[in-house]
Amino acid sequence: MGLQRGILLGTIVLLVLSLALVESGAQNVSPARFVVKAVSGLRPRPYQPRPEATPAVNVYAATMSGVVDPRLAGFPERVYVPNSNANTVDVIDPTTFRVIDHYRVGAIPHHIAPAWDMSRLYIDNEGSSALSVIDPTSGRISGSIPVTFPYNLYFTPDGKKAVVVVERLSRIDFRDPQSWSLLKSVSIPFRGVDHLDFSADGSFFMASTEYTGMVVKVDTDRMEITGSVHVGGLPIDVRLSPDGTVFYVSNQGRAGVSIVDPVALKEIAFLPTGLGAHGLLVSRDARQLYVSNRNEGSVSVIDLNTRTVAAKWHTGGSPDMLQVSPDGSQLWYSSRYTSSVYVVDTRDGHVLATIRTGAGTHGLTYFPNVGRYSLGHNGVYR
Repeated sequence: MGLQRGILLGTIVLLVLSLALVESGAQNVSPARFVVKAVSGLRPRPYQPRPEATPAVNVYAATMSGVVDPRLAGFPERVYVPNSNANTVDVIDPTTFRVIDHYRVGAIPHHIAPAWDMSRLYIDNEGSSALSVIDPTSGRISGSIPVTFPYNLYFTPDGKKAVVVVERLSRIDFRDPQSWSLLKSVSIPFRGVDHLDFSADGSFFMASTEYTGMVVKVDTDRMEITGSVHVGGLPIDVRLSPDGTVFYVSNQGRAGVSIVDPVALKEIAFLPTGLGAHGLLVSRDARQLYVSNRNEGSVSVIDLNTRTVAAKWHTGGSPDMLQVSPDGSQLWYSSRYTSSVYVVDTRDGHVLATIRTGAGTHGLTYFPNVGRYSLGHNGVYR
């Protein structure tokens, strides 16, 4: 009995000592031993955004439903295409991919911008110093508004100001969107001001200046420049991130997209996408950013959670300005140098249709579309 008790006691002691050694050894093991090495030849799984990666603030939240506001139900679904070199507009039925109307407008129409309240559309006739007004019920011209050299047209998020980009004169004109009277002109000390986007609260916007590599910050209340950041190359389109913290700026000269911190006024990252990176558009689920690479006939897809290029679709033509269908299944773009419009399946990037249009197709808009209001350009909604 004494012998058995001794054996049992000895066993317990040995067990305690063994556990102590194991614990001590585990603490001293290098973490490198537990690294799982990638297996050669295996493809990584596609990135799956985690629920916690979804930002608490999403400036595009009202555009994600895929459902057009009932107040726009009387407007037929159309794609309006300005042809800058032909001084015409083509109207496409997106259900058939066919041009159903064609008419002449003013000189050098660049973009077609939905009004802030989406009650009408405006054609920027830069060469004629006028905005042609489209009645979306009929799809035809219903009037004209004299405005000096409008290259681009935007509206502040509160709808109180129209912002006319006057590239020829290196200035931005703030106007009353009802009377179109001039509120204030802001001289831009850099050549080629052409595209912009607003902060989440609408207190300022960031505007590209294509020919000097600068992006300027403009206060929308005071209507004055408050800063600038140099990104180099040829900056073109500008788009706010869903969480409202950074701006993406396409750069045709650097073949990619800058990520700009508007508070620190610095470029914090650069993503190579393709030759002639030009237009930008946020996907319907606000998880991706489409980038048109105009000089190589492709569209890059940026994952907005990871801020990396997730895919590139070689779709053809010379992709310029972009639009997405209300349900998000189709990406439409004007092919600037091939007088056509392309329709792309957003699931895998294959081309659904190529539609012949007039010369110099530019800032097309798909209307009506999803959102509470329009910021202008060729259809940017929030």
